[in-house]
Amino acid sequence: MATFAEMINSERPVLVDFFATWCGPCKTMEPILKDLKTSLGEAATIIKVDVDKNPAAAMAYQVQGVPTLILFKQGKALWRQSGVVPARELEQVIRTHS
Repeated sequence: MATFAEMINSERPVLVDFFATWCGPCKTMEPILKDLKTSLGEAATIIKVDVDKNPAAAMAYQVQGVPTLILFKQGKALWRQSGVVPARELEQVIRTHS
Protein backbone atom coordinates (compact mmCIF):
# COMPACT_ATOMS: atom_id res chain seq x y z
CA MET A 1 0.00 0.00 0.00
CA ALA A 2 1.19 3.53 -0.80
CA THR A 3 2.48 5.69 2.03
CA PHE A 4 0.75 8.95 2.99
CA ALA A 5 3.59 10.95 1.36
CA GLU A 6 3.29 8.93 -1.87
CA MET A 7 -0.47 9.39 -1.94
CA ILE A 8 -0.45 13.19 -1.50
CA ASN A 9 2.26 13.53 -4.16
CA SER A 10 -0.18 12.25 -6.76
CA GLU A 11 -1.01 14.10 -10.00
CA ARG A 12 -4.62 13.58 -9.00
CA PRO A 13 -6.11 15.73 -6.21
CA VAL A 14 -6.15 13.93 -2.85
CA LEU A 15 -8.65 15.02 -0.20
CA VAL A 16 -7.45 14.09 3.28
CA ASP A 17 -10.01 13.93 6.07
CA PHE A 18 -8.26 14.27 9.44
CA PHE A 19 -10.81 12.81 11.86
CA ALA A 20 -11.30 11.16 15.25
CA THR A 21 -13.62 8.28 16.10
CA TRP A 22 -15.08 10.21 19.07
CA CYS A 23 -15.88 13.33 17.01
CA GLY A 24 -19.56 14.02 16.22
CA PRO A 25 -18.99 16.31 13.20
CA CYS A 26 -16.56 13.68 11.80
CA LYS A 27 -19.42 11.16 11.80
CA THR A 28 -21.51 13.73 9.90
CA MET A 29 -18.76 13.98 7.26
CA GLU A 30 -18.69 10.21 6.62
CA PRO A 31 -21.79 9.96 4.34
CA ILE A 32 -20.84 13.29 2.68
CA LEU A 33 -17.43 11.86 1.73
CA LYS A 34 -19.01 8.59 0.52
CA ASP A 35 -21.36 10.55 -1.77
CA LEU A 36 -18.47 12.71 -2.93
CA LYS A 37 -16.38 9.64 -3.82
CA THR A 38 -19.30 8.31 -5.88
CA SER A 39 -19.77 11.58 -7.78
CA LEU A 40 -16.03 12.16 -8.35
CA GLY A 41 -15.12 8.62 -9.32
CA GLU A 42 -11.50 8.59 -10.48
CA ALA A 43 -11.16 12.42 -10.53
CA ALA A 44 -9.78 12.47 -6.98
CA THR A 45 -8.71 10.25 -4.11
CA ILE A 46 -10.22 10.59 -0.64
CA ILE A 47 -8.32 9.26 2.36
CA LYS A 48 -9.10 9.37 6.06
CA VAL A 49 -6.45 9.90 8.74
CA ASP A 50 -7.33 9.13 12.36
CA VAL A 51 -5.56 11.83 14.39
CA ASP A 52 -5.44 9.61 17.48
CA LYS A 53 -3.63 6.84 15.58
CA ASN A 54 -1.49 9.22 13.49
CA PRO A 55 -0.57 12.17 15.76
CA ALA A 56 2.60 12.87 13.73
CA ALA A 57 0.59 13.47 10.53
CA ALA A 58 -1.84 15.72 12.43
CA MET A 59 1.07 17.67 13.92
CA ALA A 60 2.86 17.96 10.58
CA TYR A 61 -0.17 19.78 9.12
CA GLN A 62 -1.04 21.72 12.30
CA VAL A 63 -4.43 20.03 12.59
CA GLN A 64 -5.96 21.67 15.68
CA GLY A 65 -9.55 20.47 15.39
CA VAL A 66 -11.37 17.65 13.69
CA PRO A 67 -12.64 17.20 11.11
CA THR A 68 -10.03 19.08 9.11
CA LEU A 69 -10.07 18.56 5.36
CA ILE A 70 -6.97 19.31 3.30
CA LEU A 71 -6.75 19.00 -0.47
CA PHE A 72 -3.32 18.02 -1.78
CA LYS A 73 -1.97 17.79 -5.30
CA GLN A 74 1.66 16.90 -6.06
CA GLY A 75 2.43 17.18 -2.33
CA LYS A 76 1.14 20.75 -1.97
CA ALA A 77 -1.78 21.68 0.27
CA LEU A 78 -4.06 23.68 -2.04
CA TRP A 79 -7.11 24.11 0.20
CA ARG A 80 -8.00 23.50 3.80
CA GLN A 81 -11.05 23.80 6.00
CA SER A 82 -12.09 22.61 9.43
CA GLY A 83 -15.59 21.50 10.29
CA VAL A 84 -18.35 19.94 8.24
CA VAL A 85 -18.21 20.90 4.55
CA PRO A 86 -21.14 20.16 2.20
CA ALA A 87 -20.45 17.68 -0.62
CA ARG A 88 -21.30 20.22 -3.34
CA GLU A 89 -18.73 22.69 -1.96
CA LEU A 90 -16.08 19.96 -1.69
CA GLU A 91 -16.76 18.79 -5.23
CA GLN A 92 -16.38 22.36 -6.53
CA VAL A 93 -13.07 22.80 -4.70
CA ILE A 94 -11.71 19.49 -6.02
CA ARG A 95 -12.84 20.12 -9.62
CA THR A 96 -11.24 23.59 -9.50
CA HIS A 97 -7.89 21.97 -8.67
CA SER A 98 -8.17 18.94 -10.97
